[in-house]
Amino acid sequence: MEFGTAGWSILSKILRGGILYKPNTHRMRLRDVFARNLRRARQAKSLSQEALAHDADVDRTYISSLERGTYAASIDTVEKLANVLGIEPDELLRRTSARGKS
Repeated sequence: MEFGTAGWSILSKILRGGILYKPNTHRMRLRDVFARNLRRARQAKSLSQEALAHDADVDRTYISSLERGTYAASIDTVEKLANVLGIEPDELLRRTSARGKS
């Protein structure tokens, strides 16, 4: 494989720590994955944001903010929401669904 001068220069900077390497920059942030999965799970159970919030003992605006990715949920909140939705907490954090869709 041939890099050429520019390629070797970039590789040299990476190896010396001069360039921040960002693997998987195309992947969704975990907060956005959670937001998408929360909305899908809530809709699959035909729950409104208000009903989910009431059952999980949180504010409806908080559910809205979680589903928009504005706020990050604590691990305790993830557990409460999963319990209300009747799913395992890890299902809310999976990058892909069981069907292989992202």
